[in-house]
Amino acid sequence: MNNSQKTEEFYQRLKAQLEENFSWPSTYLYKFIVPSDQEKINTIKDIFADSGANLQTKESSKGTFTSVSVKVRMKSPDAVIEKYLEVSKVEGVISL
Repeated sequence: MNNSQKTEEFYQRLKAQLEENFSWPSTYLYKFIVPSDQEKINTIKDIFADSGANLQTKESSKGTFTSVSVKVRMKSPDAVIEKYLEVSKVEGVISL
């Protein structure tokens, strides 16, 4: 199984869990770990810029990574996954 198939299966499971555990539209909390690079953090901020998101950042104790929490009202599981896919294009980002 290649990475593309694994990624597709992951998002299919996530969609099923989101459909089962949330009533849509719903508030969703994204959590990301990003290398402490302001350009990368700003890219994530830009992805959520027009969504009315509440975004918080916290730098690690050594300053090498920054956690980014984004609380935002989403319309559907597909909309949640769409944002994950956009953020996944930012190099070095880990989605939690």
